[in-house]
Amino acid sequence: MMNCNAQTNKAVLDKYLTLPQGSRVQATYIWIDGTGQGIRSKTKSLETKPGKIEDLPIWNYDGSSCHQAEGSNSDTYLHPVKMYPCPFRRGDNLLVLCEAYRYNKEPTKTNKRKTCLAVMEKAKEFNPWFGIEQEYTFFDQDGHPFGWPKNGFPGPQGPYYCAVGASRVYGRDIVEAHYRCCLYAGIRIAGANAQVMPAQWEFQVGPTEGIDIGDDLWVARYLLERVAEDFGVVVSLDPKPMVGDWNGAGAHCNFSTKAMREKGGMEHIEAAIEKLSKTHDRHIKQYDPNEGKDNERRLTGAHRCSFIRDFSSGIENRGASVRIPRDVSKQGYGYLEDRRPSSNCDPYSVTMVIVKTTCLGE
Repeated sequence: MMNCNAQTNKAVLDKYLTLPQGSRVQATYIWIDGTGQGIRSKTKSLETKPGKIEDLPIWNYDGSSCHQAEGSNSDTYLHPVKMYPCPFRRGDNLLVLCEAYRYNKEPTKTNKRKTCLAVMEKAKEFNPWFGIEQEYTFFDQDGHPFGWPKNGFPGPQGPYYCAVGASRVYGRDIVEAHYRCCLYAGIRIAGANAQVMPAQWEFQVGPTEGIDIGDDLWVARYLLERVAEDFGVVVSLDPKPMVGDWNGAGAHCNFSTKAMREKGGMEHIEAAIEKLSKTHDRHIKQYDPNEGKDNERRLTGAHRCSFIRDFSSGIENRGASVRIPRDVSKQGYGYLEDRRPSSNCDPYSVTMVIVKTTCLGE
């Protein structure tokens, strides 16, 4: 268990962060570990600010400490793929999203980005857009939900969704700080709100095209973890963080192609849903890191969720696998919302299988 006193005084840190750093730049390399949901990072000094991603060097790390290699052959390599301004160090300092590769130059098992990028390039003519609604839950370091009574439970769900007030909302400072960090880093964050269960929140990323949604969501998750770390609070992406009559957490994926977004697009939306209905099991396996086992606890048919074994769709039905928003139905074009992905999903896997099914017919 984490030490609940493992917090430092951030005001003391500030006097060191204001020290001049000269012309050198700090680049924080970020990657996905062998669990498929954990995020790792380490910092490298660069002599000058890179002008493009190709200027950043390939780096290595101990893959055996990240569930990605055996100790006898542990060197694993970080290939930079995207740069973001760093909201923590600011100035010319950077966050660098990376793909991870083994010693034999093959991608690690949890490097889904490489394959996803190839699929997105193949489907470029469809102009696939995505928006993901990332739900998450705050916990104290002792494993207790943040803000919940230590010897009991808060009142039943109902007053917490999009709420205001100290008796209904827990952790807004973290949410606001994270939102501003995303804006600073250039992530296309669309919004944020308190969710149905107390201490549960959501932020939305998108719409973005192709591979960008996966890149932005992973970096937004990193920023959330880093911000919460400063506040001494734990972020959970568990799709069912609390047993009982409490909502789970998902990562609903809004999806459209160019044809769906144009007049008469409803025909294409309905055709896509028909394809999704025939590949339900394949999608469920891609919608959480454990091939559906995590989502089994969430997709029970209760708490505004569909049942994991059955595919369903409907207009404005938040209990369906795939929902068509009412305004989309009314205007006859727009997008669909796949509500099945879990909060701890890999967005590369989710968006890749959606495009394979609906655009490429694979």
